[in-house]
Amino acid sequence: MNVLLFANGELNRGLMLDRLLASLDSPRVICADGGALHTRALGLRPHAIIGDLDSLSAEQVAAFAAAGVEIIRHPPEKDETDLELALHYCRQAGAKSIQILGALGGRFDQTLANIFLLTLPDFRDLRIEIIDGDQMIRLLRPGSHQIDGARGDTISLIPLSSKAQGISTRGLQYPLADETLRLGPARGISNVMLTEEAAVEFAGGALLLIHTSGRA
Repeated sequence: MNVLLFANGELNRGLMLDRLLASLDSPRVICADGGALHTRALGLRPHAIIGDLDSLSAEQVAAFAAAGVEIIRHPPEKDETDLELALHYCRQAGAKSIQILGALGGRFDQTLANIFLLTLPDFRDLRIEIIDGDQMIRLLRPGSHQIDGARGDTISLIPLSSKAQGISTRGLQYPLADETLRLGPARGISNVMLTEEAAVEFAGGALLLIHTSGRA
């Protein structure tokens, strides 16, 4: 099952987002609290809204419920963010692929927390992408990964562990050959796709892939 998951950050239009929306065919739409408001702007109806609902008015919640949307309310005093709860809900519902919209912008602490959710072991078997305007963000774990895009797209690889080891790339302007990227230095920023398909493989650690349409 593929899920379109709306968080309560900023929803920025751009090529990556527009391509995603154009490719969708009756997606299952899940919302983390106020992320439900983004669905109205895109003409979508949520299947479920999850969270403490502090970003929605009582009238808005009632309107969604009246439209047949499942409302899953959690107490405001909790250890998880609404997006984390929504991701767990998606996994338990059988999701295999999740595209998250509205996960960036606004509060910087929430933006960082949303990105770090990708590292949770509970989600390691899911393909989770954060889509924002012209950008796609995905966590890569050790192994081989294909990157589909266009010549001239910008690719950045940022370690989310102390180091990522044994990295080799193909189809990028600045290649890596069995090399190491360490947390801190910005060496992996702003590479460029030479063809419509690139690849990265590595042996250890974790890498954040940021794929930007065109030159960033």
